[in-house]
Amino acid sequence: MTDYGRPLQFGYFFNPDASNYPELLRLARLVDDLGLDLIGIQDHPYQRRFFDTWTLLTAIATQTEHVRVFPDVANLPLRPPAVLAKAAATLDLISNGRFELGLGAGAFWEAIGAMGGPVRQPKEAVAALEEAIHVIRLMWSNQRSAQYDGQYYRLHGVHPGPVPAHAIGIWLGVIGPKMLALTGRLADGWIPSSFYVPADHLPEMQQRIDDAATAAGRNLSAIQRLYNVGGRITDGPSTGFLEGPVSQWVDTLTKLTLESGMDSYIFASNDDLDTQLRRFALEVAPQVRENVARHRV
Repeated sequence: MTDYGRPLQFGYFFNPDASNYPELLRLARLVDDLGLDLIGIQDHPYQRRFFDTWTLLTAIATQTEHVRVFPDVANLPLRPPAVLAKAAATLDLISNGRFELGLGAGAFWEAIGAMGGPVRQPKEAVAALEEAIHVIRLMWSNQRSAQYDGQYYRLHGVHPGPVPAHAIGIWLGVIGPKMLALTGRLADGWIPSSFYVPADHLPEMQQRIDDAATAAGRNLSAIQRLYNVGGRITDGPSTGFLEGPVSQWVDTLTKLTLESGMDSYIFASNDDLDTQLRRFALEVAPQVRENVARHRV
């Protein structure tokens, strides 16, 4: 049983559909008005039906007041880390500290290669992601100049800046053993998806993160544990994982928090979005918070 005692957060996973920008802004404002904590947007630049994630994040940040935004997760092979860091710091300043950085090593390598990006083997992807984390943090520093000599990324006397408005978290969307160890050693958060990581796999993966964090002398509660969850809130009986009534959602997310160590839930749904978002924000989230608080006393 693992509960790291972190505050619970709830958010919405955006589909950056390029066919209806006004609707995306309307949904973003609804998420903000409902008091949800986070908006995450997937980053697949090679997908012709999608907006560019970074541009859309900026638009949403300027049209909202409270909700925090992040790429879920940024495609590292197509976004050089030094430039990514500057863009992140800029958006954090524009949004008054409402930006976090979800980061991935890359997937769909054929599509990445078709767009001119590097096609990496798993070992290379791990090494490149670790280098990118160091480069990004150097670019957020207030050093007069930065040097970094990696195999995949280099800095040679660049002048970092601007400094972000707050300490931006780097949340890794990774699943392999070496990637999980990297998360434990260096990252501020971990963000798997229920589409790829079933709930019963979470404890084993959390243990890999924790083992690496402990070896690095880190506090386990310093690492945020987010979970992209797809499903549908209904008024009928449960028909599967997070496919059922509010009570099922509340019980499941409470259990994931207290037994699997997750602390943030990013809701993905394509069905009757207004109703689903309202039920998630106004019915599910408050009850999960109440349940968890009661167990933590």
